[in-house]
Amino acid sequence: MATMNVSLPDPMREWVETQIESGEYASSSDYVRDLIRQDQRKQKLLQRALTEGVNSGQSPRTVEDIMDAAHKKLTDG
Repeated sequence: MATMNVSLPDPMREWVETQIESGEYASSSDYVRDLIRQDQRKQKLLQRALTEGVNSGQSPRTVEDIMDAAHKKLTDG
């Protein structure tokens, strides 16, 4: 396993220390590894969504139609 040194501003360092003290993480390395895994999962999900969108074809709706539907969904629940 490789070693990497990371510089953090004090508020971020304190945040990491708080996460460790909470017992959720064993060390700062454990916390950073978890953040990286989460980021990797997000990237994979985004890539899948983009690929699915490209493969789904072209919508007959206009951008205005889509925006109107989204606005209606947000305001009507």
